[in-house]
Amino acid sequence: MNIEVLAVALLSAMATSLVGVFLVLRRLSMLTDAISHTILLGIVLAFMVVADLTSPFLLIAATLMGVLTVFMIEALMQTRRIKEDAAIGVVFTFLFSIAIIIVTTQFRNVHLDINMVLLGNLEFVVFDRLRLFGADLGPTSLWVMGIVLALNLGLLSVFYKEIKLSSFDPALASVLGFSAVLMHYGLMAMVSLTAVAAFNAVGAILVIALMIGPPITALLFTKTLFHTIVLTLCIAAFNSVVGYALAWGFDITISGTIATVTMASFFAAMLFSPKRGILFEAFRMRTRREHVALAGLLVHVENHADSEDAAVELNVKTVHEHMNWSRAFCEKILHRAKSRDYIRVEKGIMQLTETGHAFYRTVLGDSRGTVQ
Repeated sequence: MNIEVLAVALLSAMATSLVGVFLVLRRLSMLTDAISHTILLGIVLAFMVVADLTSPFLLIAATLMGVLTVFMIEALMQTRRIKEDAAIGVVFTFLFSIAIIIVTTQFRNVHLDINMVLLGNLEFVVFDRLRLFGADLGPTSLWVMGIVLALNLGLLSVFYKEIKLSSFDPALASVLGFSAVLMHYGLMAMVSLTAVAAFNAVGAILVIALMIGPPITALLFTKTLFHTIVLTLCIAAFNSVVGYALAWGFDITISGTIATVTMASFFAAMLFSPKRGILFEAFRMRTRREHVALAGLLVHVENHADSEDAAVELNVKTVHEHMNWSRAFCEKILHRAKSRDYIRVEKGIMQLTETGHAFYRTVLGDSRGTVQ
């Protein structure tokens, strides 16, 4: 296990997921896919000018290409002739295809291949070292992602209120003097910078997974923005550590494994989240259904207690027919009513107990109570 590779994966996950929170909240998740691919065109165009893969101009050009991508998408949307998803699809495929054509025709012997674009080279980041005055400072990607993470945290701390307000209520932000457009394009610049910084190390696929996976997982547990950000960073770190450990243990690709763990953690949260999980929601629905059925049974008993057909309507053997329930469900509700001392059965006929009458008056209401 290589700690330097793990550190790069960890910093990349936290940096990308941090800006991803606001993409998810703004319902711009698919922009991640577009930006993570179209920045390749910025890299290629800059490389055609500087002919140096280590030049900082590649980073600047890729960031500007990401912003240009957003501008083109929004320009198409403002025509009101196509919707957002179609605009993203048109711009994304157009710019990315140009980049691929240039790479495959002009730079066959340069390390700008499609495999690097999609999967990255996380396993080999340790070979690209940052050296200063003869001292080895570690992998270049480690420093790059560390700086990007620090930059994202710094900008978010300084402009937290403005970004939050423009994300949830752009109209109010404009009224209060904040430029929602400026905040939007500033955020898109952060997204583009983060994506291109992580591009070489983790690849486009993992950039998308890390930007979207942890935020949507965190939103299944939290409601406030601050808690969402904190939990997102924790989930991103967890996914990276577990994904790298599994990749190292089974000797498989790191980027693909981390992306898989990211997806698995989301599905686990979607199933088991106490507030929004499918299983817990199903349990709550079943509990509510049984509670309503129990209340309905008490109403039935109360309404027929002194009637002439009480022996028929309140017979424990036939009550499921009158309630239009299955026999198994009826037995479950009867058992619950008896276990809570709401009813008693005498000679096969149900009667409300004092506890049952109290429950009826409190929950269902009668002349001495109020329906709640």
